[in-house]
Amino acid sequence: MSRRHHPAVRPVLALCAAAAVLAGSATAAPAATPPATASGTTTAGTPAAAGTVALDDTYYQGAIGKTGPALKTALHGIIRNQTKLSYSAVWEALKVTDQDPANSANVILLYTGASRAKSKNGGNVGDWNREHVWAQSHGDFGTSQGPGTDVHHLRPEDVQVNGIRGNKDFDNGGSPVSGAPGNLTDSDSYEPRDAVKGDVARMILYMAVRYEGNDSFQDLEPNDRVNNGSAPAMGRLSVLKQWNDEDPPDTFEKRRNDVIYSQFQHNRNPFIDHPEWVESIW
Repeated sequence: MSRRHHPAVRPVLALCAAAAVLAGSATAAPAATPPATASGTTTAGTPAAAGTVALDDTYYQGAIGKTGPALKTALHGIIRNQTKLSYSAVWEALKVTDQDPANSANVILLYTGASRAKSKNGGNVGDWNREHVWAQSHGDFGTSQGPGTDVHHLRPEDVQVNGIRGNKDFDNGGSPVSGAPGNLTDSDSYEPRDAVKGDVARMILYMAVRYEGNDSFQDLEPNDRVNNGSAPAMGRLSVLKQWNDEDPPDTFEKRRNDVIYSQFQHNRNPFIDHPEWVESIW
């Protein structure tokens, strides 16, 4: 399989946890009172108004100053406190988390970048369905409450493109994907379009920190290989780190993190707030 190597750029610090993103547009999430954090404190103001400093003083307080395994352990202790959705509830959650900033009746699809009607969720050609970025078979968690319904790694995607990605690991290289410009795939891996490479990396690494094998689910871990099959592993780690560097969190991704936190699961993806923590842990 061919591989393309991109020069890594310096990791970019997340400047804020996203202000009321797209203020005045149809996508702005209504304010909600944030839940108590793992330490028992409450984030001042709504998450949409809280900058990284405020989150560090409250939500991430137990992780600040740590590195490596100690940081990973601390973050796990924080983000494991979440509200778990049913698989059917994920449909409605995605209509809010992935709403098109330009059209409140639509969602943005992850790999294609297309805007599609919220009402077109389903399983037929032309519909969008629920893409598990961390493939269900990698750890055999299916659609069970927990990793199978965790909206931090579930995204709307075209049914056919979702089928092409299947349960492949992520890597550079391959042939163009029909119906998804900028995406490449081959027999053992999938490369998303440039605009969401970092999103994919941060979703995978969130899952590796959130699910550590201590809550009836397998210990999910990234590794530097493809063809992981049913093992509770996803690759390729070196490429995911590269993507995290090259595609820092944008407004859409930050807003999504805020909405999941304030309206649905009440936990955050720490790598959206602090992309530099990827290098610190891995």
